[in-house]
Amino acid sequence: MNLLSRLFLVLLLFALIACSSARERPKVTGRDASPDALPDLVGTYSVNGFDPLGVEYGGLLTIQPGDKPGEYKLQWIITGSVQEGVGVIQGNQLIVEWRSVQARGQNSRGRTIYTITTKGELYGERTVEGYDQPGTEEAFPNDEDWGKFRIGR
Repeated sequence: MNLLSRLFLVLLLFALIACSSARERPKVTGRDASPDALPDLVGTYSVNGFDPLGVEYGGLLTIQPGDKPGEYKLQWIITGSVQEGVGVIQGNQLIVEWRSVQARGQNSRGRTIYTITTKGELYGERTVEGYDQPGTEEAFPNDEDWGKFRIGR
């Protein structure tokens, strides 16, 4: 990704954070999806979470198809960091190994295990190497991306 694209994404992140601070934090409302009827995950998401220290953060998550069937590439632009990862579906969960590619003062890595809902929402635990306790994270599909649905695997 070139510098201009990264700058645009950082500015977009700040705009999202500014707008979201005036609103109530969204809640997961979908039921856990059946592994046989998962929504298509490709698209952009608004992200809210708490890191292992309990500090709240927000940002943008982009999910794209991976290089192999059943694989996904993820990129988070969150408060103070850009992170990338690769995930695979197991049942109704998306299991992601991630690492920071740009961060303030640290390079971190870890694992996120999202449960996928019928509404395409993602929620779960997010571990960071070096911390005993996991954080939590929720991701909500942006409206323009919702509506894509995949039957079967």
